Amino acid sequence: MAGTTIEWYDFFIYALCAGLVFDSQFFAGLGGNALLISFATIGISFFFRPVGAALVGHLGDRIGRRRTLIFTLLLMGISTTLIGVIPPASAIGDTAPVLLILLRILQGLSAGGEWGGAALLAVEHAPAGRSGLFGAYPQLGAPAGLLLSNGVLAVVTAMTTQQQFLAWGWRIPFLISVVLIAVGLIIRRKVSESPVFQKLQQTGSRAKTPLLTVVKHHWPLVLGGALLFAANNAAGYMTTGGYVQTYAVNSLHMSKSVILSAVMVAAVAWLTSTLFAGWLSDRVGRLKVYRVGFVLQLVWMFPFFALLNTANLGLVVVALLVYSIALGLTYGPQAALYSEMFPAAIRYSGAALAYAIGAVLGGAFAPMIAQALQSGTGTVYSVGVYLAALTVVGLVVTFVLKGRSTTPLPTQGETSTIATGSAS
Repeated sequence: MAGTTIEWYDFFIYALCAGLVFDSQFFAGLGGNALLISFATIGISFFFRPVGAALVGHLGDRIGRRRTLIFTLLLMGISTTLIGVIPPASAIGDTAPVLLILLRILQGLSAGGEWGGAALLAVEHAPAGRSGLFGAYPQLGAPAGLLLSNGVLAVVTAMTTQQQFLAWGWRIPFLISVVLIAVGLIIRRKVSESPVFQKLQQTGSRAKTPLLTVVKHHWPLVLGGALLFAANNAAGYMTTGGYVQTYAVNSLHMSKSVILSAVMVAAVAWLTSTLFAGWLSDRVGRLKVYRVGFVLQLVWMFPFFALLNTANLGLVVVALLVYSIALGLTYGPQAALYSEMFPAAIRYSGAALAYAIGAVLGGAFAPMIAQALQSGTGTVYSVGVYLAALTVVGLVVTFVLKGRSTTPLPTQGETSTIATGSAS
């Protein structure tokens, strides 16, 4: 949880600043398209997530979960810190946005490999019947990272003027990453290797080409997992990707500190419902919890935007709270479900690849698509239609994907399948 919180803090602080800062500091020369291009840079990194998943997933299946997680943490931390020292375009011209995008790509490579290792390290340490609960802890890194990133940004914006914030204030959250990364490394160095991987080492059962095996024999599972996550990820990136915050400030004229504080409250609800969903999935099944979450997400989509449009702080908080509970229900069981979908020897590669592809299909350009839909149609409700369509896709996948909600994790030689009909 500590490691993924730091990873997602780094990743989300970029997304938040893309809508609040980077359009004017790095892309001002693009005129009216500056904000759209700034949001697009959030998505660029997602194309490198599958690359990171493939590379780090291969290493995770070959040399272990723990060692690869230390590498991804370092890569993310260094990239984030360097973003905090890039001069603006007014000082170094086109070099500034190029450096920004290159460092964002490195963030994408790190994020692509991070989640799979964190999920497996937690789930493969879990006692029988508690995989969902243990797997929920690395999932908490996303809402905790959102809480931390919005909190730090809210404090900085409250303590600086608009001119100071744009000049140097926005750099503070990126530079803080140096401290966080040190804490994360201390914790991860003390975590023991997964017992499942240790057994693979002892028995000589490690796959020689785990990625190739996944692509050749388990691609339906990868596709199913990707579509399932895409529905959650696109909705989640309305807040983690900075769209809601930017819309509230630019279109509804709410103050930065107020909307950031509202999102922090919602992040607590997301964190709580994520942990609850992991616990509940051990009792009723992973996919049943997913279905409840997707139905709530679908039903709440348009009331969410209606309440947001009031610009009333109390109603905005209510909108974000219910929205975040739905996100938690479709996020909490993910680590356990993905781990149970793949044999142990290729589990890192399979889970990481499904997650990374789902992120590309879902969250990669969700803020940019939302901004384009809002600008093109003149109404934020068009964004609701887009998110509702993806939610329906995710809901359908839960009836196609056959999970293993109460059985031990499959070991090498076992297979999981996608089957038509009811799932556990």
